[in-house]
Amino acid sequence: MSRIGKLPIEIPQGVKFEIKDNVAKVTGPKGELEKEFHPKVKIEQKENEIIVSVKNPSNKEEAALWGLTRSLVANLVQGVTVGFEKKLEVNGVGYKAEVTGDTLVLNIGYSHPVEYKIKPTIKVEVEKNVITISGIDKQMVGQVAAEIRSTRRPEPYKGKGIKYIDEIIRRKVGKTAAKGSE
Repeated sequence: MSRIGKLPIEIPQGVKFEIKDNVAKVTGPKGELEKEFHPKVKIEQKENEIIVSVKNPSNKEEAALWGLTRSLVANLVQGVTVGFEKKLEVNGVGYKAEVTGDTLVLNIGYSHPVEYKIKPTIKVEVEKNVITISGIDKQMVGQVAAEIRSTRRPEPYKGKGIKYIDEIIRRKVGKTAAKGSE
């Protein structure tokens, strides 16, 4: 039995939820999201709650789909009401980021500036050395953050690069520290 799957999802005020042929459509103050789900999972609305269920909860595959689907539907509801946000930090001497129109321009130690085209459903802001990515689709926000981070991953010796704001970089000692212990 899925501990996550059996929890009901409360529909906040001002949010409209529709389910038709395993396609859930959620409309709220921030926008509209639509997602198709597996046919083995049953999604139904009862008053102001969404209940996710499966035919055979003892089946391993269906139990996994049950919890996954419940989480995805909850993310749709949260996305159209509150939205999602990821923050990245740019570390390094001379490293900087700026938004120009629909492009994020990163000067991160390469011989050329790296340009990242911002998707229309995502909002990117830069304040000092912090890049804030926000939007209503959790998967898209996470994907954009991962793509921006992958342009210059943080390195373990000086910590230069782009990292998540809450990420902890495990630092290594350089070869000068190893030489002194001989």
